[in-house]
Amino acid sequence: MRLFSLLAFALLLCAGCTSQPASDSSAGADREVSPEKPIQVVATVGMVADLVRAVGGDLVELDVLCGPGVDPHLHQPSRDDSLALTSAEMVFYCGLMLEGKMSDILINQARSRPVIAVTEALEQSQLLEPEAFGGHFDPHVWMDVSAWEKCLEPVVTGLSEFDPAHAEFYQENAARYREEMQALHAYGKKVISSIPETSRVLITSHDAFNYLGRAYGLDVQGIQGISTESEAGLQRVNELVDLLVEKNVKSVFIESSVPPKSVYSLIEGARARGHEVTVGGELYSDAMGSEGTYEGTYIGMLDHNLTLIARALGGEAPEKGLNGKLTAPE
Repeated sequence: MRLFSLLAFALLLCAGCTSQPASDSSAGADREVSPEKPIQVVATVGMVADLVRAVGGDLVELDVLCGPGVDPHLHQPSRDDSLALTSAEMVFYCGLMLEGKMSDILINQARSRPVIAVTEALEQSQLLEPEAFGGHFDPHVWMDVSAWEKCLEPVVTGLSEFDPAHAEFYQENAARYREEMQALHAYGKKVISSIPETSRVLITSHDAFNYLGRAYGLDVQGIQGISTESEAGLQRVNELVDLLVEKNVKSVFIESSVPPKSVYSLIEGARARGHEVTVGGELYSDAMGSEGTYEGTYIGMLDHNLTLIARALGGEAPEKGLNGKLTAPE
């Protein structure tokens, strides 16, 4: 079934959410898994990797294909990626077309090992299908912490089927991580609601923040559509300049994995209309922060985004975020 879904993903341009692998998902049951002999796992993006890391702990060894600052929409699998996948015992990916250019290699891997889409846990009713996405679901589900929390379940199930001896360990780890995610979700609701209602407008480089807007009550506007390869049209820029002036929005945001040129076009356009707009800061969209930093974790990534947005748009949030770990702005 996983293989079929991946084929549908590539051939019908619909992100398949998998349920059963083409290979035996209990393939690890005949070997002992331990911290000294962890499961070799590949994750396509950092947000997925953090789910696996939180559940698997020291029983998994992770290789991430798209690191900090890498746009997964555009990522072309390299020779190193192919080698990592060949040596992996399991592969976890987001799905919903996020890894569009990696579809062929994922199809090939599904023939010989479990290849699991974490978004398979979500019902279609939980997914957004904005007009700009051309009839496809928006893959940026991690921007809604309450939705991304549900994506823990395929990770727990996949690891438990591969390594039944440690199923309870995986379940307990997931339960602890859920508590952290629920605290972050509540924090997001609190700090975003502190922004004056007329100022709850989030303008960024591309449409990566629709789920964040739905979850926390922001009017989200992206300059580009689903593809970060597209050029922002003059008409779209003019529409957003009108919105900035009408709503008296003071800040727009750049993204860590998207060139900021189009955002500066907005600022220049607003200035020509006599309205001063500043860059509110850099948000993490399709990739997390630098490895080894708090912002380089999923919790830190969203803590950074929610805290920065709230403070830049006139709300109240602690400078160092929910857990007091954010890097202080320079």
